[in-house]
Amino acid sequence: MDLLIPLLFFAFGAFVIKNAEQRQRIAWLSAILGPIKLEKSMETLATGYMRALAETDPERSDPIWRMLEGSEATLVQQLDRLARDGQNLTPVQARVSRWSMALPMATRLFPDASFDLREALRIHSTGFAQGVANAEELPRKQQARRLLAEMFLFQHTCHWYCRSKAVASARLMMRHQTTYEQALALVSPSTRKALEALLKG
Repeated sequence: MDLLIPLLFFAFGAFVIKNAEQRQRIAWLSAILGPIKLEKSMETLATGYMRALAETDPERSDPIWRMLEGSEATLVQQLDRLARDGQNLTPVQARVSRWSMALPMATRLFPDASFDLREALRIHSTGFAQGVANAEELPRKQQARRLLAEMFLFQHTCHWYCRSKAVASARLMMRHQTTYEQALALVSPSTRKALEALLKG
C-alpha cells in the first residue's frame, strides 16, 4: 500500500506528459498538412481505385482510370510539397520513437531509438511519384494496388508520429483491413528498402 500511491502519481504524471506530447505532435503535423489539403485527393483516389479494381469490364474501368490520372498528379504535387514543408520541423520535432508503444519523453531520452519524420515524408513522396510514373510498366490494376499501399504507409507514418506504431497499425487494420506488413510488401522495392533502412537506423 505504501508504494501504491507513489506509483499511481507516477503513472498519472506519465499519462499527462504523453498526452501533452501527442497533442504537440498533432499540432506540428497539422501546421504543415493543413495548407496542402491532400486528404481529399487521397480519398478520391482510394475510392476510385476500389471501384476500378472491382470492375471486370475494361470498357467500364478505363474511364475510371483516366478520371483518376488528374488526382494522381495532384497528390504527387501535394506530397512533394509536404516533404519540402516538413523540412521546417526541427530535428527534435521530427523524431519518431521506433518503439511500438508510446512512452513519455522517449525521443528525448532515447534519441538513438528514433527515426526522422522528414526523411520518412521524403521517402513516401518519392515512392508515390515513382508509382505514378510507372517506369516498370505495371498493369493498371497492379499499379493501383501499389499506389494504395504507398498511401496506406504514408497514413501509417503520420499516425505513428502523432500517436505510436501500435495505434497506427491498429488504425490501418480498422480502416483498410490491411496490416503494416502487408502494405509494406505491396509498395515498390525502393520504398520498402528505404523505409526498412530508416527504421533500422
